[in-house]
Amino acid sequence: MSDAPREPLEPELLPRPSEGLPPLPGNPGDFDERWRLSAPPRPPKRKLALILFLLTCASTFYAGGEQFGFLRALDVQHRRIVPVRHWTAFVATGLTYSVGVLLILGAHEMGHYLQARRYGVPASLPMFIPMPVSPFGTMGAVIIQQAGAGDRKAMFDIAISGPLAGLVLALPISWWGIKNSYILTVPPGAHIPGYGDPLILKWIVRYYFGPLQANQDVVLNPVLFAGWVGVFITALNLMPMGQLDGGHILYCLIRRKAHVVARLFFFGAAAAVIGSTFFGQKEYTGWVVMLALIWMMGTRHPPTADDYVPLGWFRIILGWLTLGFIFIGFTPRPFV
Repeated sequence: MSDAPREPLEPELLPRPSEGLPPLPGNPGDFDERWRLSAPPRPPKRKLALILFLLTCASTFYAGGEQFGFLRALDVQHRRIVPVRHWTAFVATGLTYSVGVLLILGAHEMGHYLQARRYGVPASLPMFIPMPVSPFGTMGAVIIQQAGAGDRKAMFDIAISGPLAGLVLALPISWWGIKNSYILTVPPGAHIPGYGDPLILKWIVRYYFGPLQANQDVVLNPVLFAGWVGVFITALNLMPMGQLDGGHILYCLIRRKAHVVARLFFFGAAAAVIGSTFFGQKEYTGWVVMLALIWMMGTRHPPTADDYVPLGWFRIILGWLTLGFIFIGFTPRPFV
């Protein structure tokens, strides 16, 4: 390599500073990491978030009124009690369910959003998902945040705050709904469509009503249904896969080992659904859609900005306890 002096570059060949930024100090050809350009943050989609929220208000209002908005009337000719749709009951029960379930979902998503703001992680406003054809009236809500913007501790706090905030409302609402319900004895041979109860709700029912007989069940009301939906969606979100809350929490706890757990969990769930369907248990086929969505999103979790920031013993214990809520809050047969 020659030590001969180099000819200086012509001024027009020198790199120019980016438009709108002051020139770099020192030699114009020098590179300074501090001046690395980044895309400006995208503004929050407030209008879209508001539209989706209003649509979800309407869809949950309709779902509640459609299920509970009727009065019982006597059919004299056939000597039986029949449900009769009533406008006042429709409005009252629709509003009761809608307010309850949106409070739970709103608390869940605001838990994520406020923690994201606390750590300076770019995140959208909560996006509610209306689903008028579903008995729930909604598929929940999401926030969209920038991948890799927060470190391990920030991601953990953002992920776990949603489920915990939602449960702070879901469990008392379920408690109140059960307390103000009553027991129905089903006649032999009759089948009344309903919803499968997770362990946590069975424990509350047992506390108030004692052990139930095989032909007895708690009558659902709009408040209890809102609490049931909140508990179910929270437990579903805690599944340790991909972009679900449980996937975030598990990755922060065990880092890259979470990829193996997520794959095993996914294929185990898929095998259970296929096996159950093969043996004639058609009620599990609805999980195919959920599994397909998870597969499209991916079961792997992207790395955080720093995977080696320590969590501390309190967060580790809280994380495992929160993931353990799946066992008492989830029911594989939501419709029975």
